[in-house]
This record gives sequence, structure tokens and C-alpha cells, in this order.
Amino acid sequence: MKIYYVYILTNKSKTTLYVGVTNSLVRRVTQHRRGEIEGFTSRYNLNSLVYYESFDDVEVAIAREKQLKGWRRAKKEGMISKKNPNWDDLGESVLGLGPAADRGWHPQERFRRDASALRRSSGTSSGSA
Repeated sequence: MKIYYVYILTNKSKTTLYVGVTNSLVRRVTQHRRGEIEGFTSRYNLNSLVYYESFDDVEVAIAREKQLKGWRRAKKEGMISKKNPNWDDLGESVLGLGPAADRGWHPQERFRRDASALRRSSGTSSGSA
């Protein structure tokens, strides 16, 4: 019987949440920790597992993922805090993975990178005229 997991990741400062679904929690959390999954989780350095649920039906797991994604942050925080009051990294304590690496992402770096790309695409320079 296959098991499917709905999980929630956060970053070091716990400012952003990500809800996902997988059939291998260890593999997926490891991928997130290594930054192998491009997009939202790598951009915001979401690599700390703070919540998960298991299901034996993939359709039920996907429906639950969609339900959680539709919730407001406060409701997700309440659910996480009931099961994991200190928001410990369950990747370490439950899955036995090493500590999540801080890949050094900082919001200001992304802003500068995005602004620079915008200037290049519009043909403007960063210097004053």
C-alpha cells in the first residue's frame, strides 16, 4: 500500500508557508533542503518541515492539499501549533535528516536581482542621467 503525505514547510524566520503533497516525504523534504525544486520553495528558502499528514489514497491527499492551500495563514498556524507547538523542524526530529541549511537567501537580494533584470529588459541603466 502506498502512503501519500501533505506537508507544510517554512523558512528559518517562519515568515512564509508552503503546502505540498508527495508519496515520499523523506525524498521531497531532502530535495527542498538541497534547493533542487526550483520555484517558490527555493526562492524563499523553505526547507523546514513543520507539519505533515499521511493518507493511503492519493485523491484524498490532493484534496487535503487543496483545502489547506485555501486556508488563511492564521488557520494554518493554529493547525501547525496544535501538533508542533514550537514549530520544530520535523525533518530533523521525525525524519532523521540533518539540520536544514540556510542557503543565504535574503529578500533584499531578490529585490535587487529583480530590479536589475527589469532595468536590463527595459533598456534603462541604473545610473542617473
